[in-house]
This record gives sequence, C-alpha cells and structure tokens, in this order.
Amino acid sequence: MVLMPKRVKYRKLQKGQRRGLATTGATLAFGEFGLKSLANGWIKNTQIESVRVILARQLHKGGKLWIRIFPDKSITKKPAEVRMGKGKGDLDHWVAVVKRGRILFELGGVPEEYAKACFRLAAYKMPLRTKFVTRLHK
Repeated sequence: MVLMPKRVKYRKLQKGQRRGLATTGATLAFGEFGLKSLANGWIKNTQIESVRVILARQLHKGGKLWIRIFPDKSITKKPAEVRMGKGKGDLDHWVAVVKRGRILFELGGVPEEYAKACFRLAAYKMPLRTKFVTRLHK
C-alpha cells in the first residue's frame, strides 16, 4: 500500500521551503504517545509505509496507530546522464513536508515502555531526528 494522493490539481510542484516550526499538528490529538520531529525535511511515502508496517507488527497484541502525516508533494527527477534543459523531469516519488515540532505518529492503548520501544524501532527508519512524547510532558 503506497501512500499518494488520489488526484492532484498540478502534477509537478515547485520545491518550496523547509524552514520554520510546525504551526499545526504539533500537539498530541488522538493517542497518549507520539513521535515528534526535531528537524525540518521531507519524508518519503516509502519511509512512512515502512514505519507503518513496523508499528502494525508490534501492535498485533492491541493498541491503535494514527499516522499524522501524508505525502502530498510530488518530487520529480531527471534520468541519469541527461543534459541540462529540456524541461522538468518526470515524477519520481511523493513526500510529506515535515517542520520541526510536528507529530508524525501516535499510539494509544499500550503501556508507555512498550510505546517507547515501538517508536525506537520506528525512529531508525526516519530520515530526521525524532523524540518520544507523551500526554503528560510534551
């Protein structure tokens, strides 16, 4: 299951900027525990999917997972050894733009130590530095 939008208004987007802090999605909304981003960057749809698979395998005993990011930005790439010019490249993959402070994933219905262990496995798959947060002390 590869995450990508069903339809978009424009197929190819401009690069945009990755500076700044997260204004929305910076607090826990659904679960008791979360994985928070400590840096700005792009997270590919394949990276989100790999974390989803890891957490789904860990949660077979119970608990609920919420994915708080969605890859809605298209990234284009030109083939190797192609000369400059001739337009923008073809669509390569989709990314979610993540600002510092954004909650990436949330877990509920599991003990804190178990959630911490699950998110440690998830953090290895993330391209950014992350932090474990709880409802008590964000």
